[in-house]
Amino acid sequence: MQTDAIDLRRAEPTAALFNRAAETLLTAPFRVRSTVRLPATGRLLATGDLHDNPVHLAKIRRLARLEAAPDHHVVLHEMIHSERLVNGVDLSYRVLGRVAELVTRYPAQVHPLLANHELAQMTGKGVSKGAGNNCELFDAGLEFVFGDDWAEVADAIDAFIRAMPLALVSASGVLCAHSVPAARDMDRFDLGVLDRDLVEADYESRTGAAYLMTWGRGHDAEHLARLADAWDVRLFCLGHEHAETGFEARTALSIILNSDHEHGAVLPIDLAAPPTTEDAAYAVIPLGAISAE
Repeated sequence: MQTDAIDLRRAEPTAALFNRAAETLLTAPFRVRSTVRLPATGRLLATGDLHDNPVHLAKIRRLARLEAAPDHHVVLHEMIHSERLVNGVDLSYRVLGRVAELVTRYPAQVHPLLANHELAQMTGKGVSKGAGNNCELFDAGLEFVFGDDWAEVADAIDAFIRAMPLALVSASGVLCAHSVPAARDMDRFDLGVLDRDLVEADYESRTGAAYLMTWGRGHDAEHLARLADAWDVRLFCLGHEHAETGFEARTALSIILNSDHEHGAVLPIDLAAPPTTEDAAYAVIPLGAISAE
């Protein structure tokens, strides 16, 4: 996948790309407050954690078939940070740049969602994929590439992350998000966050709605049923937790997708007739079976 004339090795065009993509996200056709609201028509390609896997991003781009129809959509999340370093630094800003370019090219179709690693990078809170503090390694990567101008690019990346919605919800009851809050955190969580704009307090560690939404794990059927009732959802497509085969139906209402590792997978969804979790197991596409060209 190419970024056309945008040179992701030069600070000025790279920063301009991220700033333009941030504005695009905030003004996108289906954006309503902190959520992307899609009609019950078209096709959605649901993906899982990507973690700086450009090969799988290229395959996802191919499977999304964005040029084929204006109601073909794709969600992307957890795009940055991995244990794979280059010259001892994290260069995952490049995958984020490719996503930003897609956002500007297909503003009504490409939907990057806020995830805990992007949130950690924006707030400067430490997080790791096993190679050290990825936020520090990410900043070191920007400085390695852009030298004295690295902070300009970092600020633009922060703006792009801040503009990301928390979730995508279809009128047919599909909710895609990096995660949802854990049951133990519901007394601190604002269930109305999907219907309002995010504020600074939402990004605060352990208390903010965006933080709780992107860090939740261990959801049981009863907890998800309560969230489904509150948000009018029939299928949760989530990431954040490990799925060995790239796909796992955790409850009758939820599936977990991983798109980063060798068994990574994606799920095409007909928004007019969303699948059950049982049906989804037969529709999932292993990325290893797809050519990137």
